[in-house]
Amino acid sequence: MQDTTTSKDFVISRVLDAPRALVWECFTKPERMKDWWGPKGVKVVKSDMDLRIGGIYHYGMQQPDGTVMWGRMVFREITPPDRLVFINSFSDEAGGLGRHPMAPTWPIEMYSIYSFEEMPDGKTRFTVTWRPHNATDIERATFDAGHASMTGGWSGTLDKLAAYLPTAKG
Repeated sequence: MQDTTTSKDFVISRVLDAPRALVWECFTKPERMKDWWGPKGVKVVKSDMDLRIGGIYHYGMQQPDGTVMWGRMVFREITPPDRLVFINSFSDEAGGLGRHPMAPTWPIEMYSIYSFEEMPDGKTRFTVTWRPHNATDIERATFDAGHASMTGGWSGTLDKLAAYLPTAKG
């Protein structure tokens, strides 16, 4: 089905107490992503990144019950240290496209923009912008209805990053 409606972008931002170069590195080094990525309660069990246009970050997040959710990012724009643009999706263990395991009408692909803004006193404003990509009307409606859940998930993820950053400075 073709897109006939437009979703409202999901946007969340956080000022982090770390220099922009370090925050950028936390999103572009797979060994760093493994240390903090994902909502509270999950553990990254796979973190492989090919940071180039067309390259993929493939990751696995183990849930508290032991199940693993897979995801991938296909990079479209890499502008260090300002911006990453990619198509984000759930995946399978091999890196193929997958559906959200708990929300079958979630958009298969999300257009994602991460921006990194240098702030005074060595701080960084990190902003996520998400919108459905190549989505059906039903997928867009699911996305629009999920903003509160996305806020909760991203808040937990950014809390984990904020706690990780002081240990990453060394």
